[in-house]
Amino acid sequence: MNAPFLYLVTVLIWGSSWYAMRFQVGMVPVEQSIAYRFLLAGALMIGFCLLSGRRLRFGLRDHLFFAAQGVTLFAINYLLFYYALPYLASGLLAVCFSTILVMNIGNGMWLFRQRSDRAVGIGAVLGLAGLALLFWPAFANFDLGGGALLGLALSIAATYSASLGNMVSVRHKFAGVPVISSNAWGMSYGGIFTLIFALVVAPDFAFDARLPYIVSLLFLAVLASVVAFTTYLTLVQRIGADRAAYATVLFPVIALALSTLYEGYAWTWPAAAGVLLVIAGNVIVLRRPRPVATVQPAGS
Repeated sequence: MNAPFLYLVTVLIWGSSWYAMRFQVGMVPVEQSIAYRFLLAGALMIGFCLLSGRRLRFGLRDHLFFAAQGVTLFAINYLLFYYALPYLASGLLAVCFSTILVMNIGNGMWLFRQRSDRAVGIGAVLGLAGLALLFWPAFANFDLGGGALLGLALSIAATYSASLGNMVSVRHKFAGVPVISSNAWGMSYGGIFTLIFALVVAPDFAFDARLPYIVSLLFLAVLASVVAFTTYLTLVQRIGADRAAYATVLFPVIALALSTLYEGYAWTWPAAAGVLLVIAGNVIVLRRPRPVATVQPAGS
């Protein structure tokens, strides 16, 4: 599959996953819902690897990195965002997560001595400015009181955790670890970590047997986890973590498009201008793909 197709699949699935996540909040503690999601996704991916003959046997060092990716990308990232949800508007959460683009650039320079070219920097500025216009009412009414500062801190920490998980995927590229195999182990480790955490904070397990919860769980486990994380982390290895992360800037645009169809979202001129800036930034970022890195990190 080529990079544009992988990019499109990632954006469409994750852009619509916000609706599925709404049905996960309710009678089931969020820690348990996250554990269910990634334990199911990990089991599906391990089963797929076994059936297709893909590699699952790795050394201890690789498993330590699988666990690191599981904890940062498939556990802490989601836990902190769910905890931030009561304190911040969804638009601000989307903007916070989109800063992973800047974090991936910085972490790539720090950990792998990668240099992002000017196109990525210009695209990042345009994209984040576009999101600011898109969610301007949320920015205009933002007040640090009422727990908003805590929500902002949790969102930034969640995004940085996800960025570190992206960096582990870059390490897998250097180590020759296939994306599907690393995701199978990473999601399993992330699910196990979250399950243990859930036993501590919410020991009385619950499950919502109603159709909306089950359907949303299957959507998040199969499409948003198995499919979208595979396409996204494949992009990270093919075009670089900085360019791949621009997909996060497009998620809110897809979400608002769905809101227009099903929830009567009313567009404004600033919002429309924001979308144009996001699209312009996307074109700039993706027009000249380049290798992920030219220098291999020591000890990988």
